[in-house]
Amino acid sequence: MKVLVIGGGGREHALVWALKRSSSVNEIVAAPGNGGISRIARCVPVDVNSLEAMVNLVAIEAPDLTVVGPEVPLALGLVDELEKRGLRVFGPTKAAAQLESSKSFSKTFMQRHGIPTAEYALCTNLDEVRESLLRFPLPVVVKASGLAAGKGVVICETRLEAESTAAQMFSGALLGSTETEIVLEEFLTGEEVSFFALCDGKHAVPIAAAQDHKRVGEGDTGPNTGGMGAYSTDGLLTPAMRQWITHNVAQKVVDGMASEGSPFKGILFIGLMMSPRGPMVLEFNTRWGDPETEAIVLRLETDILDLFNASIDGNANELAIRLKPGASATVIAASGGYPGKYASGLPISGLDGDDRDGVIVFHAGTALKDGQAVTAGGRVLAVSAESDDLEDALKRIYRRLEEISFEGMQYRRDIGHRALSR
Repeated sequence: MKVLVIGGGGREHALVWALKRSSSVNEIVAAPGNGGISRIARCVPVDVNSLEAMVNLVAIEAPDLTVVGPEVPLALGLVDELEKRGLRVFGPTKAAAQLESSKSFSKTFMQRHGIPTAEYALCTNLDEVRESLLRFPLPVVVKASGLAAGKGVVICETRLEAESTAAQMFSGALLGSTETEIVLEEFLTGEEVSFFALCDGKHAVPIAAAQDHKRVGEGDTGPNTGGMGAYSTDGLLTPAMRQWITHNVAQKVVDGMASEGSPFKGILFIGLMMSPRGPMVLEFNTRWGDPETEAIVLRLETDILDLFNASIDGNANELAIRLKPGASATVIAASGGYPGKYASGLPISGLDGDDRDGVIVFHAGTALKDGQAVTAGGRVLAVSAESDDLEDALKRIYRRLEEISFEGMQYRRDIGHRALSR
């Protein structure tokens, strides 16, 4: 079976790695892929911001299955275009992907279907922002409604800061693209958890829970990033809480989207705050998370191809998804200056034998230049391991990170600190 994976980050490297382990897959193509993916799959160039380019590539490659990794191709409607042509593709349609591509849609959807979430206000101009801010205690959360690569959420300590942040989102100064709508949201306290469910348009089946570390600095300080590391353990959620989230959030999403004429298929990534009032949804993503995927796939015992097929064929409820007991983690090695401006094209040393001692180095933002791996993104590598316990997995990851270097390399040394402190 030939599989085409759209995307070129750490998540896609992890998905390709998992597909490589499937006995049913004999050819994998990644578009555009990256320096690490090129070692285990054939990489071909494509502009993931161009719907036409991606559709043309699928026509040329003629895969048996296309797996869409990033959010932008989903928001552009790649799944719709491939389904129109009768092709097998894993991921939600453009309408279903609004759960991620439009926070305003997501918030009103949750309100319509009784899914627990923070209080909010939708604003289309600064006058509405100023008026709505009076309704919220401080701090307050300002969110870009559209896609923002994990950087469109700002916690503001004062109303003046919130107003300034909103103004920068509207103007494009903050995110590089202008927002026509922003979301003001009640600030929630508690621990964040990422919950992943496989959906087939009718059923939501739990896969795993993980905890991401969004802030760039240790102790959860500094600006938000796309994620500086993540871990997944058996004890992150109790079986009862896992069942509650599946029934009261994931299945409600699937039922609600079906009732509104946009059945949801693919991965539902639920970002939760475990607040004193109970689990509250912070956001939905409509694809595998990054960097959570790099940790989760290491524990996945079920053939990942079976997950993709069950979602497409509508029988996810018949699939027994098995995870290795224990724990897994991933730590991001990022470019100096990230999540702000950073240099690219810097040589990376210490990558010989990427996969050894039970540690796997997934490439997130790399390229090959004359056979040498170089940096090509803000998040460069996702160094990952699984073990019987989290502490051992992290020790091996940090030992491996000491062997890797590139100019300006930064990484957090406290991934998993909440779990370890318990």
